[in-house]
Amino acid sequence: MIAVTSHDGYITPEEYLELERQSEIKHEYIDGQIYAMAGTTKAHNAISLNLAMLFREKLRNSACQTFMADVKVNVTEQKGFFYPDLVVTCNDDEDMNSYEVKFPKLIVEVLSPSTEPFDRGKKFQYYRTIPSLQEYILVSCQEYLVEIFRRMENNLWILQTYEGLEAIARVESLAIDTPLSEIYATLDFTKSETKERGSEPEN
Repeated sequence: MIAVTSHDGYITPEEYLELERQSEIKHEYIDGQIYAMAGTTKAHNAISLNLAMLFREKLRNSACQTFMADVKVNVTEQKGFFYPDLVVTCNDDEDMNSYEVKFPKLIVEVLSPSTEPFDRGKKFQYYRTIPSLQEYILVSCQEYLVEIFRRMENNLWILQTYEGLEAIARVESLAIDTPLSEIYATLDFTKSETKERGSEPEN
């Protein structure tokens, strides 16, 4: 992400929201600073689309709604606005004409090498302040790996890891199972691994 600041170095949440409504480029907002978002790889995009289709199908007859990367999540007290790769809300108070989700139950970030430290660190710190959030899912776009952080009693978060195409990730907050073979449908990381090994110089 690239930082963009105002003349006095601070942008109010109201200024950010107005700017975002007029901007052709998406920005995330953190404590008075805005950050321009970069594009994604084809693998990242394919995984996000697979997840959106998977969740939409499994939640078809429920009260929950699934949204992709163009809808913001409003962090507690407007300290941050982020565009997660996927967000699910099951709250009846959500305004469908709004540009943001205020009551996310589940957030998914597909990891990129450039954003992974932020997604695991500072962004997760902000997400944890959202009272409605029950699970935070990190999905690798370089290997078959899904990590699910779950909120437990006393605001304790625990991690469960699912690895390999045979694994089935359990999303407890929505009571659904998500096979990694469907999350990574159309992607074959073994080809890239074989190519990398083939390019190594011989001893």
